[in-house]
Amino acid sequence: MEAENKTLNDFILLDFLDGRVDCIILMATVYMMTIMGNFTVFSIIQVDSHLQTPMYFFLGCLSLVDVCYSTVTLPAMLINAITGNRRISFHRCLTQLYFFVSFGGSECLLLAAMAYDRYVAICNPLHYNVVMNKKFCSGLVAGCLVCGLGNAVFHTLMTMKLTFCGDHHINHFFCDVLPMLEAACSDIQGSQVWLHVITVFLGMVPFFLVMNSYIRIISAILKIRSSERRQKVFSTCSSHLIVVVIFYITGMFNYNGPSSGDSFIIVQVSSLLYGILCPLLNPIIYCLRNKDVKKALKKAMTRA
Repeated sequence: MEAENKTLNDFILLDFLDGRVDCIILMATVYMMTIMGNFTVFSIIQVDSHLQTPMYFFLGCLSLVDVCYSTVTLPAMLINAITGNRRISFHRCLTQLYFFVSFGGSECLLLAAMAYDRYVAICNPLHYNVVMNKKFCSGLVAGCLVCGLGNAVFHTLMTMKLTFCGDHHINHFFCDVLPMLEAACSDIQGSQVWLHVITVFLGMVPFFLVMNSYIRIISAILKIRSSERRQKVFSTCSSHLIVVVIFYITGMFNYNGPSSGDSFIIVQVSSLLYGILCPLLNPIIYCLRNKDVKKALKKAMTRA
């Protein structure tokens, strides 16, 4: 079969929600809640002087990343569902892939930085202000963003070199690395190897660092004498850990999951979990349940 020029053809994505009005409304609500929740958290952190600490600095950055992360895919998926137009040009597809991978990789590293911040705060509180100074925190966030951008550039260039032929169908709701590899008719063995290698460095390594931090945090919590304070800290850390585990496990499975067949549906579901559910839950789990944030939010609403 003669390969077609991939730059002259559109891709056809999977039909999302199959035009169901109730599901479309639900997805639109999820997107609006994600945007409002994350923007609220970011705004409160910026205006309240009591929240100018390293922990809230990281949370503000996470909120911005989550806004961008969900905006890359959700609006396009909703338009797909409402109009029934599942076509996307090659260049738009690459653009979507670039930003999705960029923000996803940045969040992987940012969550690890946040876990390290909590580890220092709980396990080494006397040195917290020295270790987590403003310059160090800014450097960590900048490093997360640069690594995410670099990873996205690599994957985008790798995808650009692929040859696509046939009906140009992508077995996914949006353009992502693994579905586009599956849609290619050229040799993808080298691309798959690089995908697994990068997943180890940007997925598994940060995940193990996060787990190591939380293991040490939990060990320190168990030494707290006050049962009430111990239960409060443990409740907060456990909710953080649940969201982090969902994000990393589904993300790593998405890029190292089944390559074809019926099991590829699991990859589609996992991408929705870490690409849509986690940005929705992050502001709720990390901030809106937090006493200081709720107090700052109440103060801001009173002033308004």
